[in-house]
Amino acid sequence: MSNQVLQWLMLIVPWVTLFFMPKEFIKRFMPIAQFSIITSILFVEMGQNFGWFIFGQSAYPLRTPSYIFGLNCVTTMWLFYFFYGRFWRYIAIDMIMNFGFIYLFHVYFLGSRGLFYEVSLTPLLNVVFATIQGALLYAYQIWQESIFAQAETRRSTSYFTNFEPANKPLTEGQDKEKDNEQ
Repeated sequence: MSNQVLQWLMLIVPWVTLFFMPKEFIKRFMPIAQFSIITSILFVEMGQNFGWFIFGQSAYPLRTPSYIFGLNCVTTMWLFYFFYGRFWRYIAIDMIMNFGFIYLFHVYFLGSRGLFYEVSLTPLLNVVFATIQGALLYAYQIWQESIFAQAETRRSTSYFTNFEPANKPLTEGQDKEKDNEQ
């Protein structure tokens, strides 16, 4: 399998797994997936500019590794789906996944195909950075949910009060019209 096909598969196939996630959770965790993409791109840019690592090839026409837009953000959504609300379990699983991702995927798999080269950043330090990013993502999701909770509270108090039935007494003319209709 060519490197281009592999990279496009890492971009597309993870999104197919979201058919197995309920829609309300996709809507709930899509902002965290987007934030994950942004922070990952920032880390890749810093890593390339500081000479920490080099990406040998990317999926044409992208310059950023394609797994950031597919595998990385969809995995983040699934991680939050299963472990959001249990911070220490989330951090533990995130750290284990980071070890596997960095050591097995980056160093062994992508490195053997010539797609990724570590220059001055050790895999262990890369895992630490990825785990810090995971904690940052968790804090971002907490902030996102507090925003949604405030919006729901405002919406429920301002919009739905207009739909309450009015209990006004009928005037004499209205009362007679009502009796004539029946």
